[in-house]
Amino acid sequence: METNILWDNYIRTKDVKVREELIIKYLHLVKFVAGRLYANYGNNVEYDDLVSYGVFGLIDAIEKYDTGRGVKFDTYAQLRIKGAIIDYLREIDWLPRSVRQKAKELEKAYYELENELGRAATDNEISAKLNVSLEDFQKKIQHVSTYSVVSLDDLLEQKREFLSEDADNQTSPGAAMEQEVLRNILVETINSLPEKENKVITLYYYEDLTYKEIGKLLNISESRVSQLHTKAIIRLKGKISSYLN
Repeated sequence: METNILWDNYIRTKDVKVREELIIKYLHLVKFVAGRLYANYGNNVEYDDLVSYGVFGLIDAIEKYDTGRGVKFDTYAQLRIKGAIIDYLREIDWLPRSVRQKAKELEKAYYELENELGRAATDNEISAKLNVSLEDFQKKIQHVSTYSVVSLDDLLEQKREFLSEDADNQTSPGAAMEQEVLRNILVETINSLPEKENKVITLYYYEDLTYKEIGKLLNISESRVSQLHTKAIIRLKGKISSYLN
């Protein structure tokens, strides 16, 4: 059955069987989102668990989607799917406290130093700020690489209109202004990132490329892509967290 007919039938009848057909129709979105998240921290969670919780997000998206709002279902559903998976990860609280502490320390150092300098801080400058060797600084970055990805998704899920319109509620003027400020902070910070970090963020979030694909494109290793991604996210998260707090 064609997608438009399925949607028309479901909106009119709310029939469970029609909903099941829609779930099957869009299951590839769950696998796509779960696969991207699993690629970043697959050693800590099971892929099937991510898919299972992602399906809950897909069901939620199907039930709440408003075809009259002009938002593509694929875009809306991916936000809901990612949100459900992040909720699951938050619930199981799989991250060691030491990792969280290191991440907070790095976020604070980047935010304070870059505010002082008025530009992106270099690795040498951050390691000096932390009073550690450059080698130890690189180890810290490697240690928090998984956490930084999940933590930014956490923030984006808390502010669901941060990157895309949320079809659930009519946004109040105050909330709309807040979202615009957050969006501007994100754009400004991404634009101010060092060139390679900017490219990694753009390719990963906007072009939907994997670490492996980005590495081939930029002619660098996957571990180097991960490191660049982590540093970029820490810079972004420090700016966003300072606003939200």
